[in-house]
Amino acid sequence: MTPELTALALAALLQALQFLALAIMANRELGPRYTTGPRDDAPPRPLSPVAGRLQRALSNHFEGLILFTVAVVVVSLSGQAGGFTAACAWIYLVARALYVPAYAFGWSPWRSVIWGVGFSATLSMIVVALI
Repeated sequence: MTPELTALALAALLQALQFLALAIMANRELGPRYTTGPRDDAPPRPLSPVAGRLQRALSNHFEGLILFTVAVVVVSLSGQAGGFTAACAWIYLVARALYVPAYAFGWSPWRSVIWGVGFSATLSMIVVALI
């Protein structure tokens, strides 16, 4: 497996871990009766600030993972994979891993800086595949 595909697989596992962390915290805060029920008529219950941040970090990872997946596919199928794209893939993964605690603990402005590093690494992979 190429380094880019390995980073993609690990990013997907990271997303699963984020989901589990949020699910555990939400179940503790809201109770399993609420979280496992259909909530058809139940008013939405707010999460704590940290759980809310974990939820937003997870949503952000879904958005970022789509673009990163495109970058990995384009680089892989175009035959443009190399040392630079591998480094970008690992930078993306490290940035995503750091983004979770940065968001959960409200590290401002570092959360945005970390996000920008991961986003730039993803865009760099796409640009390299085009040239």
